[in-house]
Amino acid sequence: MISNVSNLVKEKKIDDISKEKNKNIINVIKGAIIAIILSLIFLTVYAAVLSFTNVSENTMVPVVLVITGISILIGSSMSSISIKKKGLMNGALVGLIYAITLYILSSIFGAGFSIGLNSIIMIIVAIITGMIGGIIGVNLKN
Repeated sequence: MISNVSNLVKEKKIDDISKEKNKNIINVIKGAIIAIILSLIFLTVYAAVLSFTNVSENTMVPVVLVITGISILIGSSMSSISIKKKGLMNGALVGLIYAITLYILSSIFGAGFSIGLNSIIMIIVAIITGMIGGIIGVNLKN
């Protein structure tokens, strides 16, 4: 009888852990999607600024890095708010998912499958800002 109760308690804990992991994965994916959507919005605004003003195209790389950083910072913060733990890891995952998605999409739509210095910098910026955003999200009070 006691062993049956013990087994039920263990099964309940395993189910709870599994549900929590699924919730974390969903929140990390949501954070990456939010970051991508924000990037698309910000990049569209920047493209309009480039088209209709005298802003130099030499500003493209730093502006894209800043837009990437801000988008990932917001996305990873939002994903970590509800998780409330492991913000560093969850934020890094948001940044990594963002960077991989961006790399795959840009490779498909014309840039080719190559990794250069800009790609490496983008991945590093994505992971670091994701970590920072994750820390911020975990520490925000609802």
